[in-house]
Amino acid sequence: MKNIIDEGRKFPLPLSSADTAFAADAISAAVKKTEANLAKFTGLFPDDTTIGNVYHHREPQLPGQSKGGNFGWTTSFWTGILWLSYELSGEEKFRKAAEEQVESFYKRIVEKEDCEHHDLGFLYTLSCVSAYKLTGSEKGREAALLAADHLMGRYFEKARIIQAWGNLDDPLQRGRIIIDCLMNLPLLYWASEETGISKYREAAAAHAENALKCIVREDASTFHTFFFDPETGAAKFGKTHQGYGDGSCWARGQAWGVYGFPLSFLYTDNPEFMAMAEKLANYFLNRTPEDGVVYWDLVFSDADGEEKDSSASAIAACGLLEMAKHAENEESRQYFQHAGTIILKNLYEKYSTAKIPESNALLLHSVYAKPENLGVDEASLWGDYFYLEGLARLKKDWKPYW
Repeated sequence: MKNIIDEGRKFPLPLSSADTAFAADAISAAVKKTEANLAKFTGLFPDDTTIGNVYHHREPQLPGQSKGGNFGWTTSFWTGILWLSYELSGEEKFRKAAEEQVESFYKRIVEKEDCEHHDLGFLYTLSCVSAYKLTGSEKGREAALLAADHLMGRYFEKARIIQAWGNLDDPLQRGRIIIDCLMNLPLLYWASEETGISKYREAAAAHAENALKCIVREDASTFHTFFFDPETGAAKFGKTHQGYGDGSCWARGQAWGVYGFPLSFLYTDNPEFMAMAEKLANYFLNRTPEDGVVYWDLVFSDADGEEKDSSASAIAACGLLEMAKHAENEESRQYFQHAGTIILKNLYEKYSTAKIPESNALLLHSVYAKPENLGVDEASLWGDYFYLEGLARLKKDWKPYW
């Protein structure tokens, strides 16, 4: 395995960084905003990102899709927000709205509507595994297991990878993994725990091991995507899709690694996953500006005039708080706990909509895909979800849906 350099810890930790008192006010504002969205988005889904900081019903992309329908890779982030709001408030209105959406996810997997991608992990962990864990929903359990089975269809046994996008025979996509998939793997780990069938866990762990070996560069930055030969398993090359360049470090991708590797550690106890997560976290934090929120690619600094991506920092904060549970020593646990807290406090004070009534989002200044000019400097469903998940982690002993 290549030697991955660890830059060490340079991210400053103010003495006040352990103060989590802000979380109660931040949660109250977020839950109130979510409640206001129930009328518009109970039976329907918001789009991936806002337009002018306002969510609208998602627009159909293919024939047969309806406005506000359950398609695309992001719908479960809204359902996950509903489940978090239910947990944090105890209000049945959020549970009822989330359960209605579980029915939609059940229909989606049974009818195989827009399911030919690896993001089934995102989609069914935050909607249906969460429903089963919180309420004992048998329909949620059945839907999640069906999704795990379908996701296994994307696994190449010889290469030990799960292909991210596209038809498995598509020459442009065949053998491609992306760092995001680390967050899709918990669906497979959960399926093994739930059924006692080891193949799900083995596939997830194998994919995570290959990502550790190949998608992380020698300096602890990451490629967005990486190609393998699916017949031989040979590593080929890394490439970006949403980052600034093939050699730069897309911020949200690095954040997926900061969170995704600890989740694989949670299920496998493989210490290499935690060791890698710490290196990725140091790289991410060392490129975090003074206001606690990164630019959309970590190659940029304050002098470059580029947009921030608050969603990347929200994801990383959740990963840091998870790492704080598993780090080997008290110094490391405190460092990651404090770093995650600092980021979330800055997100609340400078990036949230707590004092912006005209927006129906939770967290502003996200970037979906700058190279494609998609969702640039807008709110995003995933940014909103991870922001609220991070706050939940500060408020209580939160049991992950992942």
